[in-house]
Amino acid sequence: MSAPKQFMKQRPRSEEIFRRATEVLVGGVNSPVRAFRAVGGDPIVVDRAAGARLWDADGNEYIDYVCSWGALILGHAHPKVVEAIAAQARRGTSYGMPTELEVELAARIRAAIPSCEKVRFVSSGTEATMSAVRLARAATNRDLIIKFEGCYHGHSDSFLSEAGSGLATLGIAACPGVPQALAALTLNAPYNNIAAVQKLFDQHRDKIAAVIVEPIAANMGVVPPVPPFLQNLRELTTRHAALLIFDEVITGFRVCYGGAQNSFGVAPDLTTLGKIIGGGLPVAAYGGRRDLMDRVAPLGPVYQAGTLSGNPLAMSAGIATLDLLAAPGFYELLDARAKRLGDGIAAMARETGAPATAVRVGSLLTLFFSGEPVRNYAGAKKCDTKRFAAFFRAMLDRGVFLAPSQFEALFVSAAHSDADIDRTIAAFRESQASATQSS
Repeated sequence: MSAPKQFMKQRPRSEEIFRRATEVLVGGVNSPVRAFRAVGGDPIVVDRAAGARLWDADGNEYIDYVCSWGALILGHAHPKVVEAIAAQARRGTSYGMPTELEVELAARIRAAIPSCEKVRFVSSGTEATMSAVRLARAATNRDLIIKFEGCYHGHSDSFLSEAGSGLATLGIAACPGVPQALAALTLNAPYNNIAAVQKLFDQHRDKIAAVIVEPIAANMGVVPPVPPFLQNLRELTTRHAALLIFDEVITGFRVCYGGAQNSFGVAPDLTTLGKIIGGGLPVAAYGGRRDLMDRVAPLGPVYQAGTLSGNPLAMSAGIATLDLLAAPGFYELLDARAKRLGDGIAAMARETGAPATAVRVGSLLTLFFSGEPVRNYAGAKKCDTKRFAAFFRAMLDRGVFLAPSQFEALFVSAAHSDADIDRTIAAFRESQASATQSS
């Protein structure tokens, strides 16, 4: 018998709030994956959070592996981050003018990511990637861009074809409202397939402005680059006088102090950042070579602006966060905890004979419900999403909150303890058995 779409635990307060939300918010949410459409049932409504824990409106407690979609590498409400935000709030929440805080955070980013010689702050990852592509087109005087199937770069028109994250979750291959003339300027290639990229350059010689890529794909689930994929992209874009853009909105300061580009030793021309650099507040950035960034207004003709760009609350949270991440041993401890969780999940899959594959890169993890290795979006789409939905519900009923989509990552934070990980592995084993019975 198939599993019911509702959860075993009843959450009357959350359900009542969500019912009211559907009357005033589109779908009851402000970002589509939050609606739980891919996993069934109504979403939990969060009341508060601390460390590695969330509590919903009914008082239920969860170990949280969403961590605000990767932004909270320190966990929820870290005291030093909260203190920095509160201190700044007493001095003012927004000025719309320059502050020294912007300079301090930008300097930390430049020191950690040498390819970012200059930085411009914005308020969202979508703004960052959209602005980086605009700059690339202006710098090369070309219109076409190459992206990869299953990679998600925000909801700007240029990126809404064969994208990951919420589009993959909802099965949206291309978004209505994007003019065909604009969609035609974006070329898609399979991730980890350099031959396909070479073919596009051959077909559109001297017309491609940039290649944009997640150096570690994390929006079709976690899919690492197969060496020397990134190195080949660097060589290919240089040879064809196109720019290489690394979308490090997720990976920036996630796998090491700096970006994935530091781990792989590949320097892009432009980088986009978000999530972690704001310590949980809305902030993102794009940066790159000085000669490119100096084309942005007010120094150059490429226009981009924002009322809340460089918001002092977000800058304060970002500075406090990066200072904590720079402490010796931080990433070694985080990686050890994530490895323990990843190894435990992989062992569970082997022991139960489940058609599932655990993938981990640093503190990013995904359990793919597929018996085959996942190296690109085509492989990710073969996963058993119904089985994942049953598994997700079983995990939630056991007090563990995962992203409500097979195509999103699981994030380990510094706040997760060994006890949390032991409890999570036990819940994985029980939930896998429950998902098997329900499928």
